[in-house]
Amino acid sequence: MMRRYAAALACALALSVSALTAGCGAGGGEAGAAESGELRVGYQRFASLSLVKARHAEAPGTTWSLFESGPALSEGLKAGAIDIGEVGEAPPIFAAAGKIDFKIIATSAPVPKGEAVLVKEKNGFRSFKDLKGKKVGLNKGSNVNWLLVKLLEANGMTIDDIDVKYLKPAEARPAFDNDQIDAWIIWDPYFALAETPGVKVLVDATGLANNREYVLVSPEALEKKPEQVRKFLRTLRETTAWGIAHPAERGALLSPELKIPLDTTLRAQARSAQPIEPVNAAIGAEIQEISDGFTELKLIPGKVDMKSRIDDRFTDVLE
Repeated sequence: MMRRYAAALACALALSVSALTAGCGAGGGEAGAAESGELRVGYQRFASLSLVKARHAEAPGTTWSLFESGPALSEGLKAGAIDIGEVGEAPPIFAAAGKIDFKIIATSAPVPKGEAVLVKEKNGFRSFKDLKGKKVGLNKGSNVNWLLVKLLEANGMTIDDIDVKYLKPAEARPAFDNDQIDAWIIWDPYFALAETPGVKVLVDATGLANNREYVLVSPEALEKKPEQVRKFLRTLRETTAWGIAHPAERGALLSPELKIPLDTTLRAQARSAQPIEPVNAAIGAEIQEISDGFTELKLIPGKVDMKSRIDDRFTDVLE
């Protein structure tokens, strides 16, 4: 069963060409941008990059490509469609295991309350142990994979104890609403959007997973566009700090950008918005521990050196 689980997770790295094309369609002009030196940014709705886009704070000529999840964004890097992007804890590890070349150049403070296990109140679940034998939905290869691993470990369970259903957020929400799955492990803003009457948080990642964001960049961009990357990171740090200091203004900007109600945006941001920070040896050790955990459970094929993916050359603009 564990081998079957590992194989299913590995499939997250093999996204279809059509899905990748759909994910990258927001930016356009990819070949021209690559040749001209313009920075091509991959983003997910709600992550700190969304605020940069909503404020139009980026340098002129920057192009944007929207992705539904971290694994899809990682594939965008592999395909050469983007130069830089932001993902959660697990995608860099699965991407590295899939031989995608990148460096990690920035991170966020921990966001443990930004991902959680959601259940219906009517089902009477009181703890994660109550999900034994139940259908649990989550996105393959995303940050919630590590949360699942830690939840199983904390509750003395194995993957054999639950019936995992691998669903992208757009698939998981209707499945959860229609009781086709008993629990949904998900991150903001999908988390906040699903907090409707009758839905409760069974457990979040507090004490289990840091749920950091990581900024990934292609080696080609580091070599050919270092100043563009440096300027973008400075803008990201300053914009994120502004948003934390001005939550109401941030919410007003993000709500139309994210296409979600203002109250939902404010609730999600209140628990999930964190400062951008430089990477260092401690961050490398943290993500290496997660990677080693995946290796031990045979969720990735062999040991992956994540420490070597850490690149701290931009520390001066992130402190």
